[in-house]
Amino acid sequence: MSVQKIWLILRSEFWRRVRSTAFLLATVLVPIGFVALGAAPALFGYLAGQTSQHTIAIVDETGRLADSLGADAGEQLTFRPTDAPEDSVRAAVRAGRYDGYLHLPASLLGGTGEATYFSTEGGGLSLRAQLDTRVNGTVRARRLEAAGASDTVRSIVGSDVSLATRKLSAEGTTADSSLAYTAIGYAMAFIIYLAVLFYGQFVMQGVIEEKSNRVVEIIVSSVRPFELLMGKVLGIGAMGLAQMLTWAAVGLGGSAAVGPLLVLFFDPSDLGAPEGASAAAMQEAAGVTIPTIPLDLVVWFLLFFLGGFLLYAALFAAVGSAVEQQQDAQSLLIPVMTPLILPILFLIFVIEAPNATASVVLSMVPFFSPILMVLRAAITSVPVWQIVVSFALLIATFVGTIWVAGRVYRVGILSYGKTPSLREIVRWATYE
Repeated sequence: MSVQKIWLILRSEFWRRVRSTAFLLATVLVPIGFVALGAAPALFGYLAGQTSQHTIAIVDETGRLADSLGADAGEQLTFRPTDAPEDSVRAAVRAGRYDGYLHLPASLLGGTGEATYFSTEGGGLSLRAQLDTRVNGTVRARRLEAAGASDTVRSIVGSDVSLATRKLSAEGTTADSSLAYTAIGYAMAFIIYLAVLFYGQFVMQGVIEEKSNRVVEIIVSSVRPFELLMGKVLGIGAMGLAQMLTWAAVGLGGSAAVGPLLVLFFDPSDLGAPEGASAAAMQEAAGVTIPTIPLDLVVWFLLFFLGGFLLYAALFAAVGSAVEQQQDAQSLLIPVMTPLILPILFLIFVIEAPNATASVVLSMVPFFSPILMVLRAAITSVPVWQIVVSFALLIATFVGTIWVAGRVYRVGILSYGKTPSLREIVRWATYE
């Protein structure tokens, strides 16, 4: 095996793809897409809240709730008590005079009835939540009043108790960012899954194109098939790593810009902060908390991404060498895709019980560890030995896989005609 030839192929693959327009567009557009995906729901929710005004008729058979509900209406809700028969109210809703009507049966105050909202369009989750809150609050107040509860008791019943969570550490206590780190771990796991899938398919497509164009026949006259395979996999892996580092830098820069952006677009009084408040103070007043991602987590994320890519890219390359068209590869991809998809099914379990025996064992499995070990490392304190052992097993599995894939590759790239079966591919790996 010639390291120099592998390096030449690696460098050629890397620079040829990094200089392409597709790479540059993906590097720029993917962060923009993530920002858009994250901001769009909040933006549209805000716009929906600003434009949604509901006029709701109240059919109050208790005779004691309609006035209180009307007094509790918000900017988006207008309650209109009515004495009209329910059939007439329904006709008014269908005619568009009301957005819906709320039926409050006489048995509601006794604890056996159920409030019902009728409309032609449903109203959405936000409207349902608002109605649920207002009806429950009003009915509870009337029940306490009927039971002769004092103002003190009513105040106690209507008050909420806040719960703060703190994290214990050797240095003392710190804010608990478990929810944020869970979201970060979940995002990292999915990024690795999607990146391995995307770049692996990239390798397979490149092998198929070279084989169908007969370019590979010229190349293997100068280098051994294994050297060609290793150089191609490492070159595209270096491209993917460069893209990941670029996105990580953009993400960290975007996080640092949150505070200054709040100062630029919001007045301190709008957020309840004093005049002339700093960016950090406004960020805290807005309730925007961006946890600091530990450097070791970023390093392990990049290492496990690279290890996972190398492992699966070798398999994708072996599949690509066995076919002449991408459509022919679908049946052969099942054994490759299955271990890549399985850890996605375990994500929720690992999030709920990251230190359970099953979670530890699954995160040690080389075909699962790029996704599950990174997730565990983000949401809990994983012993260093577990991460090191998991990564060592991943690299060892890659070495074995690239050796087997190389033996398949050396036969597959020069085989044309019928698409081989899995049994034939296994037999290729044993050829001397």
